Amino acid sequence: MSGTQHSAIDFPWLLANLEIGSVPFGVDEKKLGEVETFVSGPKAIYAAEQFVLGLFQLYPTVYFHKATRGAEKIFTELLVRIVELARDSEIKLIGLAKNHPLVEFARHPESTSAALNLDDSVIWGALPQLTESPDPLVSEFSKRLRDRKLYKCCDVRIEVAHLIDPKSDGGDEAVESIDKCCAAINEKLTEWSAKNGMFRPRFLFDDEKRSPYKPVSQSNGPLDRINIRTDGGSLVDLAERSNVVAALKTFKLLQSLCGQRRHRGHKCR
Repeated sequence: MSGTQHSAIDFPWLLANLEIGSVPFGVDEKKLGEVETFVSGPKAIYAAEQFVLGLFQLYPTVYFHKATRGAEKIFTELLVRIVELARDSEIKLIGLAKNHPLVEFARHPESTSAALNLDDSVIWGALPQLTESPDPLVSEFSKRLRDRKLYKCCDVRIEVAHLIDPKSDGGDEAVESIDKCCAAINEKLTEWSAKNGMFRPRFLFDDEKRSPYKPVSQSNGPLDRINIRTDGGSLVDLAERSNVVAALKTFKLLQSLCGQRRHRGHKCR
């Protein structure tokens, strides 16, 4: 759907090599028993490896793409504001009818039926009415989503990494310094935005991290990892068989989304 041509996954081969295996589970080092689950046969190790690598490549190119995340952040702020107005009995400020599915969900978020009444068509169909809302945040953010006038994105982490680790060595000390610097920037900008936000936030922040594959020590158990059957019949974690998967590091992201258009040639600092 995104049009990307990489991160191909060999699903037919993975499915053809699925097997049932019993893997142990326990607490700390104590084994409590075994549980049956899907495992991959020995011929599927490279397809399983490509599956994880494909996921790793999709983070920066699709899932965490600045346009995708920018739209998600504006959409989140819009929904939060609608829920606030509905709970404060200020439904007239939303711009939707009292029985609109979005208003019903905002008033009764614990209701399963209210949640099931929401889909893409309901949200997109509500945007023209939301743009006429008396509430300035609802009006502006719905217009931004409808017209795709998203906040301008500055990838803070990449710019900090260029300054601290220009050769992209990725050493532990460099990563720690980058993390500390990004945290300090995030804190300062959040504080400034809170004081100068007026009716809507001047900055939106996207601080996220995701591990493409968690080793055994970090997973939630034997069902939370890819088990590979060896030629000898043993079951091992994929990270123990693949040096590539074992070497993958956590993908980290810090983006600052600004509501003001940047002048040509301006760089975020």
